[in-house]
Amino acid sequence: RIKISPSEPQADPPNIKKLHREIQKRWSTISLIDILKEADLQVGFSEKVNTVASRENIPKEKLQKRLLLSLYGIGSNTGLKRMSAANNDVNYSDLRYVKRKFINVANVRAAIAEVVNKIIEIRDLRIWGEATTSVACDSKKINAWDQNLIAEWHARYKGRGVMVYWHVELKSTCIYSQLKTCSSSEVGSMIKGILDHCTKMEINQAYVDTHGQSTIGFGVSHLLHFNLLPRLKNINKQKLYYPSSSLKKEYQNLEAILQEPINWKLIYDYYDEVVKHMVALKTGTVEPDVLIKRFSKDNYNHPVYKALAEIGKSSKTIFLCRYLMSEALRIEINEALNVVERVNSIMGFIF
Repeated sequence: RIKISPSEPQADPPNIKKLHREIQKRWSTISLIDILKEADLQVGFSEKVNTVASRENIPKEKLQKRLLLSLYGIGSNTGLKRMSAANNDVNYSDLRYVKRKFINVANVRAAIAEVVNKIIEIRDLRIWGEATTSVACDSKKINAWDQNLIAEWHARYKGRGVMVYWHVELKSTCIYSQLKTCSSSEVGSMIKGILDHCTKMEINQAYVDTHGQSTIGFGVSHLLHFNLLPRLKNINKQKLYYPSSSLKKEYQNLEAILQEPINWKLIYDYYDEVVKHMVALKTGTVEPDVLIKRFSKDNYNHPVYKALAEIGKSSKTIFLCRYLMSEALRIEINEALNVVERVNSIMGFIF
C-alpha cells in the first residue's frame, strides 16, 4: 500500500501577528451590515437585483434599504422578522415582499459576481500578489427543516439537512456557492462551479478533498483544461495504471500498486462522442450532476463512460505520480484546502 509521511507544520508568515494587532487596533469591531452597506455604496450590486414583477413603484432609496436588510437577514440567518423588529421604518410584510419579488438565484448570482469582480480589480499587487487562477472546493452541511424537499439524512455527518458547496479562490474570496442534496455528487458540483462562476477569474486549477474527485472527474478536468488536485484521504488504496500490457515488466518495483493497462483504443473509438458531451457541459445543455450520475458504475457498459474513464485513469495516474514525488505539491494542496475550511468556520460562526 502507498504510504506518505505527514509534512511538518508550516511556519507562520513573519509579519502576520503584527498585521493582526494593527487590524485589531484600527478596526476592533465592525458590524456586518455596515460592511454590506459600504460594499453596495462602492460597487452598486443592489442594481443587479431586479424585480420579477411587470413594474416597480418603490422609491430607489427605500428599495435599496429593504434589499440590504433582506439580504442580510437571509444571508446571516438572522431572519426577516428580527430585521424588521430592529428597524422602525420597515415592517415584516415589506421585507417579505422584497424577498418574493426581487431576491432569486439569478439576481443574487449577478450581485455576487459584481462584488467579486470589484475585489479582484482593486487588490493591491504589492500586498496580495498576482491574481490567482486556482480555487479550493468543499461542501458544508447545514441543518434544514425536515419538510424541506431536498433535505436528506447525511450518512457521514449524521442528521438531516442540505449541503452548500463553495468555490473559494486562494486569497479567500468565495466566487461561487451552490445548494446540493447530501447524496448528490461533489464531483458534479465542483465542475458546475468552474463552468458557471460568472466572474472575471480564469480558473485552471481546482483543489478538492477525497469526495470531490473520481476517475470520471479526472477525465472531465483533462478535457476542460483545468488541473484537478485532490487531497486523498484514501491514498493507501490508490492504484496506478500503466501504458500497455507489454510494458508492465518495466515497472517491477511498482507491481504491488499497478492496476491494469489503459485501453487507448476505447479512447480513440469514442473520442468524438466524449467531446460532444463536454461541449454539452460547457453550453449548459446538460447539468454536471446529471452527467456524473449517468456515468456511474451502474452504467458501466456505456461506451462514452468507458472512454471517459480511460482518459481519467491516465490523468489520475499522472497526478498520483506528481503527488507522490513532490512534497511541495502536497503542502500546496493542503494549504489551499485550509482556506476553504476557514470559510466553513466563518459561515458557521455567522450562522
